[in-house]
Amino acid sequence: MFRVVLVDGYVDEPACFGVPPYISPYVRYVAGAVWDTVGNADIKYFTIDFVRENFKLVRKAVESCHLLIIVMGVTVPGKYLGGKPLTIREAIRLFGFECDCVKVLGGPAARFGCGFEGGKLSEPPEMAEPYFDAVVSGDIECYVKNLLENDLNPENVDPTEMRPNSSYIRDFAIKGAKIVTQHPNYPDYLICEIETYRGCPRSIVGGCSFCTTPLYGPPDFRPVKDIVDEVKALYKLGIRAFRLGCQPDLFAYMAHGAGEEEFPRPNPEALRKLYSGIRRVAPNLRTLHMDNGNPGTIAKHPEECREIAKIIISYHTPGDVVALGIESADPKVIKANNLKTLPEESLEAIKLLNEVGAKRGYNGLPELLPGINFVHGLPGETRKTFELNYQFLKQILEEKLLVRRINIRQVIPFPGTRIERKSIYIIRKHKRIFKLYKEKIRREIDHEMLKIIIPTGTVLREVYTEKHIGNYTYARQLGTYPILTVIHERLPLGKYIDVKVADHGMRSVTAVPYPLDPNTATMNLLQTVPGIGKKVATRIVANRPYKDLKDFMEKLESMGIESKNVIKWFT
Repeated sequence: MFRVVLVDGYVDEPACFGVPPYISPYVRYVAGAVWDTVGNADIKYFTIDFVRENFKLVRKAVESCHLLIIVMGVTVPGKYLGGKPLTIREAIRLFGFECDCVKVLGGPAARFGCGFEGGKLSEPPEMAEPYFDAVVSGDIECYVKNLLENDLNPENVDPTEMRPNSSYIRDFAIKGAKIVTQHPNYPDYLICEIETYRGCPRSIVGGCSFCTTPLYGPPDFRPVKDIVDEVKALYKLGIRAFRLGCQPDLFAYMAHGAGEEEFPRPNPEALRKLYSGIRRVAPNLRTLHMDNGNPGTIAKHPEECREIAKIIISYHTPGDVVALGIESADPKVIKANNLKTLPEESLEAIKLLNEVGAKRGYNGLPELLPGINFVHGLPGETRKTFELNYQFLKQILEEKLLVRRINIRQVIPFPGTRIERKSIYIIRKHKRIFKLYKEKIRREIDHEMLKIIIPTGTVLREVYTEKHIGNYTYARQLGTYPILTVIHERLPLGKYIDVKVADHGMRSVTAVPYPLDPNTATMNLLQTVPGIGKKVATRIVANRPYKDLKDFMEKLESMGIESKNVIKWFT
């Protein structure tokens, strides 16, 4: 039997995410390419975190396989709770040993390199070439199919070849869906990133100076039917969470004039067909979210985008976020880097999304809110840039507009982008002010915004207990940009629970399981509840058991504790 080892080193690009609990399209397409060519192939799929913990087992599998495929690549800096992405150096250390199998490295790392920290040059793909039979700068699924059709002879296959069009991946996406069953998070805590199109509408004017997405060229839209059929295949396998996240601007999906205009006119009917089609084949899904939106598209086509936002809300699940690549509120930086919108246009986009999406949904979160991406270290940046960005965010807060999350990053210079090395000097020059500015935004903007979006007493539904850190449990809802929920107790992991928000950090909330049981709640949980300190918690524990909530209320009153506010946490 033909044996393949597929290692998921995780990806994080401007328009694609694949760090757990997300699984990217890349690995699904690759698996599909194998099964499309060799129908009975035995594919063993491993995440890089599993590899680190079980290296001897994985090495044994590699030594007995015919083909090793590693998919990896981080091109935007990020922090991750669910997994640690693979670096090129680590890939060499783990898989650089000699063996009889053909070894292939693909994904964004093979095309652009790999970078984890703003202001530092990325690891170049060339680093890996001595240790792998092929470093595939083209489409890895295309290369794998050609490799299999050429008897595993890398010399006969072009590693730069790109897929001819989006329809090429249709069968790969459907046939490769079943690889998700091998993911450690399957089925309950896994969200599939779904590609709607590749390329950038603004590539015709060069795109943003720092971004790798325009390097894919103009948009190549996947047909609605192809996307819906892929979701159908995943849903049949038990997947219940999906994100339409593999595009720079969902509002431009099937837009009129794409490839000819910088801001093509949106196509609401195409989005209606897409969302309704997904809901038809996945009626009981848990999560349907999106990712990126271009603030310029929204500002220049407000009526069409308003209609699209309403369509999304009709079919999605609450807690959805439109990540807006605003990047800077400094007009000089915007002009120097060919960014999308001036501050007043960005503000219009934020207002529109608030008007349509600020209503709270059934899971405790607003339906659809904007997120903001800021990038620092771009040409034209001065000390004034930091003040302009802060004032822009302050204006949003003062106008009582909601922003679900603010992502502040320093740019990673990549070969092929128009900044390359220019930004390293700028980032080093502004290192101290960037740190102070970021802390100020977290303290004065993020913290205050979080208290408005998720007030104390909000019930968050279906929060997944993910990790223990010390005596705390870290939990998140399964969705886009989930809010970190900290519970002051080591609860069983791998469970969906409802929680009630008790306090706010700068980017996280403290919560307790809801409803609390007065007979079993620990001292730590009781003390987390507003109005219950250590002394009251001790008395609650000492007066157990309680026959029912009425008995609990009466005993609270007899202790001199006003029960009406406390009881809300127990019912």
